[in-house]
Amino acid sequence: MGARSGQQYVDGLAQRRTRVQIDGDTLTGGVHEHPAFAGAVRSYAELFDMQVSPEFRDVLTYPSPTTGDPVATAFLVPRDVGDLTRRREAFTAWARHSFGMLGRTGDYLNSSLMALSQAKSWFGQTDPAFGENIERYYEKVREEDLLLTHTLIPPQVNRSVSGSQQGGGSLTAHVVREDDNGIVVRGARMLATIAPIADELLVFPSTVLRGTPEDEPYSFAFAVPTDAPGLRFLARQPLHTNRSTFDEPLASRFEESDAVVIFDDVHVPYERVFVLRDPELCNGFYSRTGATTHMTHQVATRTLAKSEFFLGLLSELAESIGIEGFQHIQQDLAEVINIVEIGKALLQSAESQAADNEFGVCTPKWEPLNTARNWYPTVSQRFPAIVRKFAASGLMGLPGEQDVFGAAAADVETYLQGKAIDGPDRVRLFKLAFDASSSSFAGRQALYEHFFFGDPVRMAGALVNGYDRSEPRKRIQEFLHRG
Repeated sequence: MGARSGQQYVDGLAQRRTRVQIDGDTLTGGVHEHPAFAGAVRSYAELFDMQVSPEFRDVLTYPSPTTGDPVATAFLVPRDVGDLTRRREAFTAWARHSFGMLGRTGDYLNSSLMALSQAKSWFGQTDPAFGENIERYYEKVREEDLLLTHTLIPPQVNRSVSGSQQGGGSLTAHVVREDDNGIVVRGARMLATIAPIADELLVFPSTVLRGTPEDEPYSFAFAVPTDAPGLRFLARQPLHTNRSTFDEPLASRFEESDAVVIFDDVHVPYERVFVLRDPELCNGFYSRTGATTHMTHQVATRTLAKSEFFLGLLSELAESIGIEGFQHIQQDLAEVINIVEIGKALLQSAESQAADNEFGVCTPKWEPLNTARNWYPTVSQRFPAIVRKFAASGLMGLPGEQDVFGAAAADVETYLQGKAIDGPDRVRLFKLAFDASSSSFAGRQALYEHFFFGDPVRMAGALVNGYDRSEPRKRIQEFLHRG
């Protein structure tokens, strides 16, 4: 089939019987029509439509190596720096459409799956069948253009013990038995973003396993359809109130649901299993295969688009009320400009220093990308703070759309106009600023970015421990003994 259109994506969701508990409703299908998900479904459908549009199809697709049909560029196996550039251009097209607010667009996990599929020999260490499974699954997702989500971490019950010890070992998803056709999984995992509107769920390793026999039932990687029997999602309360795109310009479009995944004896066929009862392979799942690097390449591209969004928004705010000439405003704008340019530089550095990994995949340099994923969660927290500083009390005096274009229209035009902007357009701009800085949607975005790759403290430790500091240390030692 190749790259899907938005309608094909929605039609696929309509056929699924995904089980979701959301805000008092129990769904067994029809998620695309539920108010909690409809806005995000429309936005994801727009991304799929871009793939088949004359404007973007050459950027967002390439010919399938097996069928010749157009398939998403995120599946392209990069063989040189030009391919990496092509992939980034595709990431950019989608990220700019949502201003980087959609954190689980298909190109994120498609990039992971691309890298994993090329490491089939690594998966085959336990059983050659697992290597074949990951390659076939990659081809399936590529050719059917499926939207993936994933789940990684155990329930947040008692972090002082490992997931395998929580609740006597019964809470975290684990293999309870095997049969001739596959494995049966029971327990829960966190935190699957967009799970209710995705086609498939990847269940991947997360926290480091100890390698003991007790950890083996928790050591796996597999994929299941989101409507697999026994699988259900407990979704968080929506962060928008189903108001218009005027009143909730970001939340109405880009609110991605996050869900706890519950496995009630879910049967997973062996052909969908990639790792089983092998803690050591689980611990090397991302780093050894190159998956983390290619995923981070997509993330750094997305977060650059988000930084550019805030630069544009802040510039519009400053111009709208005549504050751009103030030096403290210029200082803040300069800070955001620096963030944008540093993001560009880290991407360029990673791509220009790319090299083939052990599986023959041209892979960006890890150190610049690792720096980006440690740096951005901190600097991104400045964006909403600066928006609140620029807009100040203007964020708190915003009438709704029905008032702006209703009985209060004359007052809005007179008293809410800006320096060179009329009242309705100023309210529209400040509504966007509110949704980007002060709403529940904005709060979730800040939390999401801060913990995107995990605990920033642990990430910093991993950065320090994994970074080669031998050469600068050597220069210091040489200087200390210089005559």
